[in-house]
Amino acid sequence: MTTGKIIVHHLNNSRSQRILWLLEELGLPYEIKRYQRDAKTNLAPPELKAINPLGKSPVIEDGPHTLIESAAIIDYLIRRHGDGRLQPDPATATYDEYVQWLHFAEGSSMLPLMLNLYVGRLGEAGAPLHPRIRSELANYLGYLDTALGLTPYLVGEEFSGADIQMSFIGEIAKAQGLLAPYPNLTAWVERFQARPAYKKAIEQGGEYSYSK
Repeated sequence: MTTGKIIVHHLNNSRSQRILWLLEELGLPYEIKRYQRDAKTNLAPPELKAINPLGKSPVIEDGPHTLIESAAIIDYLIRRHGDGRLQPDPATATYDEYVQWLHFAEGSSMLPLMLNLYVGRLGEAGAPLHPRIRSELANYLGYLDTALGLTPYLVGEEFSGADIQMSFIGEIAKAQGLLAPYPNLTAWVERFQARPAYKKAIEQGGEYSYSK
């Protein structure tokens, strides 16, 4: 574990908001270096490439360590700084389920949501793809809703880093008006958005929108 503040390279309207939230949940000191999307293109500014050659956020610096990718950052911060908080005991089967959700967010469920956003901009040209996209959305959102019908959080009664990583899925689905058929998913989004650390992270990172 290092001393000093963790630096978060934070792009507005991006996944880096999840990292600010995690740091607030853990009560860790951090510094925000802010980057603003171009108002016309919505792309990240070229300055972000100085810290991440991909020009993407989130990125954190923790002493000599620089990390990208939300799931990797969440895993790192909880393992190195969490003191056992926000994750199940690694010796348990619940921990394996926790890791599965960390990867499910970007590995499975994000693609149909992003396709829904981008193909929707094509108008009639994108119409042939809509049935398949809607089918995949129902598949993944239904899976998530069923899981959240069993427990209030993704790995049981306790809130964890898996909920933070998966939160982006619930919030994008909400922004796209997709939550009505999924009451358990809707309740989960409302539950985590009511957390004090979530609200504090929004104050620190700035209001954001998933519709862009």
